[in-house]
This record gives sequence, C-alpha cells and structure tokens, in this order.
Amino acid sequence: MNARRDPPLLARARRHGDRLAVVAPDGRFSYRDLLDASRALARKLLQGRADLAEDRVAYLVPPSVAWVVTQWGIWRAGGVAVPLGISHPPPEWEHVLADSGAIAVVADPRLAEGLQPVAQRLGIPVLDPAAPAAPAARAGKTPLPAIAPQRRAQVFYTSGTTGRPKGAVLTHANLAAQIQSLVAAWEWSRHDHILGVLPLHHVHGVVNVVCCALWSGATCELMPRFDAAAVWERFAQGGITLFMAVPTIYTRLIAHWEQAPEVLRRRYADAASRLRLMVSGSAALPVSVLKRWHEITGHMLLERYGMTEIGMALSNPLHDVRVPGHVGWPLPGVEVRLVDERGRPVPEGTPGEIEVRGPGVFREYLGRPKETRAAFRRGWFKTGDVAVCEPDGFRILGRKSVDIIKTGGYKVSALEIEEVLREHPDVADCAVVGVPDAEWGELVCAAVVPQPQGGSLDETRLRAWVGRHLALYKVPRRVLVLEALPRNAMGKVVKPEVAALFRKA
Repeated sequence: MNARRDPPLLARARRHGDRLAVVAPDGRFSYRDLLDASRALARKLLQGRADLAEDRVAYLVPPSVAWVVTQWGIWRAGGVAVPLGISHPPPEWEHVLADSGAIAVVADPRLAEGLQPVAQRLGIPVLDPAAPAAPAARAGKTPLPAIAPQRRAQVFYTSGTTGRPKGAVLTHANLAAQIQSLVAAWEWSRHDHILGVLPLHHVHGVVNVVCCALWSGATCELMPRFDAAAVWERFAQGGITLFMAVPTIYTRLIAHWEQAPEVLRRRYADAASRLRLMVSGSAALPVSVLKRWHEITGHMLLERYGMTEIGMALSNPLHDVRVPGHVGWPLPGVEVRLVDERGRPVPEGTPGEIEVRGPGVFREYLGRPKETRAAFRRGWFKTGDVAVCEPDGFRILGRKSVDIIKTGGYKVSALEIEEVLREHPDVADCAVVGVPDAEWGELVCAAVVPQPQGGSLDETRLRAWVGRHLALYKVPRRVLVLEALPRNAMGKVVKPEVAALFRKA
C-alpha cells in the first residue's frame, strides 16, 4: 500500500514496523499488525465501494486493540470516525447516531445487545469488527482510497451543557497539527510507554494519549477502565513513562494511596516518581490536589488547557517552573488572545475571553452552519472561557457562562471560591454556581460534599470560613450539603444540574 494514500497518522505508523504499538486486554499489536488489521476492516466497511467519501461510521468499542483498529479502519475506508461512549445510556447513543447520520456502527459483541434496539429504530446496521468479511470484500487486493489531509476524520460530541451535544468535526490535518504540537511540547519519543485510563470518546484520551503515542512510535497501554488499585500496581511493575488523567482520577489515586499499608505507599510513591511526565486536564485542578500529589510522588502535575473544538491550546512548560493555578503559555503552532465583550484584545492582567486560532482548530459543527459561524470571530474560535494573562502564564477564571458569576455588579470566579472551600477540613468536594436573583442578578451558591469522617457542615461557619479568605461579595449566600455532585462521563461537574438543585430547594 502506498503510504501517500494514508492519513498522516497511519503514514507515520509505517515507519515503526514491528515496534510494540498497543497493549490491551485483547492482545499486543505491533504497528505492522495494526496496519494489516485496519486494512482488512476497511475493506469490510467498503463492501465493494471504492470510497466511503466521508460517510460517518460510529463505533462502540471499549479501550482495546480493537478500538484502534476500528478507528484506523474507518479512516482507511474514507469514512469519518464517530466514537460512542461505552458508559452512556442508549438515549445518548441514539442522539449521536441520528445527529451524525451514521451509515453503520461497529460494536463490540459484548455491547451490541444494548445498542441493537437503537440501531434498529434508526435503520443502521451493527457490524462486529471481528466477524469475517463478505466474499466481495475479501476478493483481490483492491486499493484503498487515497485520503487527503483536508478530509474530515473524526467527530467528537461536546458535553452539551447548554443543549443537546454537538458534533465537532476534525480533519486529518487538524488531528496531525494537534498531535505534532503536543509531541514537540512534551518531547514524546519512541521510547515512551503511556498508560491510558481515559474514555475514548473524548479528545483527551483519543488525541493526547492514543494518537500522540502512535505518532511517536511509542507504546500505548490501555486499561479497560480506571481502577485506582490497578493503576498503582501497574506503576509499581515499571516501564511506564507517561500518565495523563483528569483531576477526579488523581483525587481517587491519592485516596487509595492514603488508605494503603505503609509498605505499599512507599512502593507506589517510588514507582510513580520514576515516570518522566504526569499531566492533568479536562477540568480545573484544585491546588490542594496538585500539592498532595507532589508530596506523594515528587511530580508537579503539568496542567494544560484545551477543549473539544481546539484540542490543546495552553500548557505549562515541560522543564521550567510550573505555577499552581496557571496553565502556562500557547503550545507550538497555536495562537491565543484574550478579548473583551466587543472582541477587542485586553491588556495583560485584565480578564478576557480566550480566543484561539491555528491549524488544529476544528472545521465545523456537524450539520450546524449557523452555530459554526457564531463560534468564530474573524477566524478566531471563541472558547467561552475567561482567563487572565499574568507573568507566570495564563490563569483560567472559569467559563464565561458558568464559572463567572455576576453578582451585585461584581464578576466573581466560581473556581476561586471552590479552591477556598476545598481547604476546609470537613469539605471533600464542592461546586459553586450562580443562581438568578432579582436583587443581585445572581446569587453565589455553593454545593458541598462532606468528608466521610468529617464533622457537621454548618452553613454559618462555612460562610465565615470563606469570608476569612475572600471578599464579602464572594461569600456564598446559600449552601447545600450533598452526598455527591452530579458529574458527566469525564468526571466534570455538571453545573447546570447543580444550579437546578438550588432552584428546587
């Protein structure tokens, strides 16, 4: 097969031959194995066609060698890959399948039973990636289509906090730009071995973990699901050089470590200290978690900033000082600016909305031209996140619509208040939201989860605690004590649901 016909990532894979590419519960595949298996799957998907011509193909496959083979097979057949969340309920799958216009869905046999009723309603065939190809697909060695870099490659569905999820479309060129930026900034090499624990329907797990590893000739080891004990044990076995996770995962790893016997704590901490890089993203990293992880492992977690539509935009340095609460500077090939409400750049030290421009920025929202146009300002993507540029780098203040609360004429960062609340000895977790109010515009409200063995959380004392650290207008007016905060599949708190709890109370 001519490498010039392949997407950029697969053309790179040809350089790595028999190197170990993926380790997972379903086997160990070299780069050559992945190329052979994905070619066979591509021919099966084509079913005699010359090219899928950017038709969408969804896939419901757990983290595995089969997941990578399926993604590559869809690409090589000329299709656009649409990953489904394996933990999502059927209504979520139905929305993605219908919205994307998928012509087929590749499903692991263990998951196909729950998917079949949805697919039947939509008239979409469900394919088993391991089933033999039809005779027409096996016949001869018909060349696969040539895949130009500007072709659509992947659709990631956003979390949809303001409505039903939208499909963000990335081209092969977008993906290549995102990957090359991270490979350069974090100095990926063929000697790396990353442990993947993140869901593979999200840009964090797909691009930052799987794609960066396979671009570099490294080894990507995929766990079927996150399990704190299993992760610590895998660290202890040695050989892992990279680990990337969300703050919730680091919190759970810390909790498991603290409950372990002293001999295991020493073994785990020593093993983790040998990794060359540990990264946190997809949600704000509490400073308390960053400090505790550093105490345990010696690693100052590298925070970065990104989102579905842009990949990664900002990153703390690999070798220089990382300042808690900051996400560093623009990554290679990425332009970032802060603007006011009229789109004018703001001076350093002044909060503004983050706008991003570069070759990694997504192409469009699938089937939503109006929303795509509204998302850009003269070529710059409007992230909806607010930050301030300081001497130590960018500091994220929160979402323009969620984490920035306007109360009594003041703009308040919910994240700032959350950091203070998490320092309270009886608070395990929290979420601060703005709730509409006739007098104040929005009331600052805090939902808190108590420590399992903590004392009682008294609202008056909790407000006094915040008042000792922040200005009076930042003190929560209302407090709800909850057993757990509502979260999505990536572990992010769903703040509209938190605000709804206050409206019902």
